Order: sequence, then structure tokens, then C-alpha cells
Amino acid sequence: MVGFRPADVPPTAAVKFVGAGTAACIADLFTFPLDTAKVRLQIQGEGKGAAASHGTAVRYRGVFGTITTMVRTEGARSLYSGLVAGLQRQMSFASIRIGLYDSVKSFYTKGSDHVGIGSRLLAGCTTGAMAVALAQPTDVVKVRFQAQASSSGPNRRYHGTMQAYKTIAKEEGMRGLWRGTGPNIARNAIVNCTELVTYDLIKDALLKNTSLTDDLPCHFTSAFGAGFCTTVIASPVDVVKTRYMNSALGQYSSALNCAHAMVTKEGPLAFYKGFMPSFLRLGSWNVVMFVTYEQLKRAMMSAC
Repeated sequence: MVGFRPADVPPTAAVKFVGAGTAACIADLFTFPLDTAKVRLQIQGEGKGAAASHGTAVRYRGVFGTITTMVRTEGARSLYSGLVAGLQRQMSFASIRIGLYDSVKSFYTKGSDHVGIGSRLLAGCTTGAMAVALAQPTDVVKVRFQAQASSSGPNRRYHGTMQAYKTIAKEEGMRGLWRGTGPNIARNAIVNCTELVTYDLIKDALLKNTSLTDDLPCHFTSAFGAGFCTTVIASPVDVVKTRYMNSALGQYSSALNCAHAMVTKEGPLAFYKGFMPSFLRLGSWNVVMFVTYEQLKRAMMSAC
């Protein structure tokens, strides 16, 4: 390593793996209330059928209206319901899908300096699918907690993270913990490809065509742009994933059946329920995550 300054030394796969998981957990701590609001808006109207289209009062209206309603009726802690499972998810999920992205991309390009869009997309799909296969139970528990309105006594389905894992496994079998794996793989293939590839491409374009250097302004702009593109493309699959993972046993026969029920009962705009909190959450999550990730990589390599 003689002749290299710490920032010039390429970060190892282990540094990227740990750095991605840590940065994702930090980002979740800041943006979790927006994610909870998104879930509540996405499941709103589920099972109400035609009644929802005939003027029935809507409980949640907009991002900040949802957050305000939750704080007023359930307390501020409800905004962080499912946080433990969320952090477990990010530590395992983001470590793989983001931390291993560069390594998988290099594998597909056989170490070539020229990286085409196809290799980037393939790497995004691969790490996204690997992450879902491992971390799906944490996502199921997180969504169940976020969807559950705070209550006490027998009305509350889940009282703790470990109890939730055990209850789902006991009542629905081990398959219950992997409920929605299909739509989640589809969602994360889309999210990973859009998010990572867009971040990659925007960052490369900024470095080549502007005076920006590989530092905070470049990382911020790339992350925010990637968040917007990802929300627009992935929102329909995200809503189906949330509905299906939160559904009672037997409510939907498949993810496609869930999507069909949504269109039939609520119309195509149901696929974009919770769009604004999704964008605010994903945009801000991307900014915090990628900026923190880039800085952590440098700090960890400097300490080595």
C-alpha cells in the first residue's frame, strides 16, 4: 500500500459489507417514521371494497396528517413500531444488497474497467435477490408491527420482536416468515437496479461532466436523484408487497391475486398509495445512507 493515501486505497469487500449495514441502520433511525406512515397509507382501504369509494371517511390523509394522527391516537412511540426488526433487516439486508454490489459487479465484468449498464443491472438483481432470501422474516415482522395500530391487551397481535417471529411461525408455519418473498424479490430487483445503478450513473456523470469531486455534494445529489427514480418505478410493487405481507392467512391466494383485488376494489391509483411518504422516506434514506456509507468507507480504510 506504499504510495497510497488512505482515501486512495480501494475499500475491501468486508469494509463495504459492514459500512453498508451500519449506514443503513443510521438512515433507518432518521427516516423510520416516514416508512411507518407509508405502510399505514398503503394498507388503508384494504378490505373495505366499494364502501371506500362512496365517501367513507379516510383515517389517514397525507404524510404529515398520518404522522399527526398516529401521534395523537397512539402516541409518538407508534412511529417507531417495528424499529428493532427494521434494524435487524437493514444490518443483514443492506450489507448484502449494497455492500456486495461492487464485488458482484466486478465478478460479472471479470475485473474489467469498462462496466456496462447490463453488468450493473445484473449485479443489482443478484444482490437484491440474495438479500431478500436471507432477510425476508425481518421484513415481514417489521411490516406487521408498522401496520398494527397500537392497542393493549388481547387486541394487540404482537408485543415484542421475538414474540412476533414465534407467533408467525406457530400460526402460519415457517412459510409465514417468508410470506411475500416473490413480490419482495421483484420489488428489490427493481429497487436495487434503479437505486444503485442510478446512483452509480448519476455519480459517474457528475464526476465526468461537472466540477464536482467525489465528496459530499456529489454524493448528496446522486442519492437524492436515485431516490426519486426508485420511488416512481418501484411504488406499485412496494404497495403489493406491503399488502401481501400484512395480509391474514388465506386473504390472498398470491401476490397477483392481491394486485387484482386492489385494482378491482380501489382502482389503479391504489398502486401509488403512500407515494409522497415513500419518496420522502426513500429520498432522505438514500441521502443519509449513501453519504454515511461513503464517509464510513473512508474512515474505516483510514483506520486500517
